[in-house]
Amino acid sequence: MLTIPPPLYNQLRHHGEETYPHECCGILLGRAVEANIIVYELIRAGNTRTDSAHNRYNIAPQELIAAQRHARKANLDIVGFYHSHPDHPAQWSPTDFAEAHWFGCAYLITAVEKGKAEITNSFLLTGTSEEDKTFVDQAIELEF
Repeated sequence: MLTIPPPLYNQLRHHGEETYPHECCGILLGRAVEANIIVYELIRAGNTRTDSAHNRYNIAPQELIAAQRHARKANLDIVGFYHSHPDHPAQWSPTDFAEAHWFGCAYLITAVEKGKAEITNSFLLTGTSEEDKTFVDQAIELEF
């Protein structure tokens, strides 16, 4: 289960609308408690993909390091990432899977249809290595 406050959920969905027709991306900070991920903060990131920003995203290493430092100071962890799929379903793609490496983290995807955020889904990256990793559907609970 992924628990996220409605204002943060709305922010990440709005981020996808703002960047349409390109993918948005960002980092989720919070805590993992057993099988539950609780999101306390999100950090918007810039999509550094210039070759195909409409269907790919990349978070610059500097932004990721800054997010890690910020999380540490706030006594939080990086618990996930989010991005949008412009005019494409809120389902992970083979590229999303190949580029997912943070085990135990949530990967949220929002389908943005014609500039409007529609469905948002979450997937938990499980496994211990590249050979046995898998995405598992993860329920989203809006509360706090």
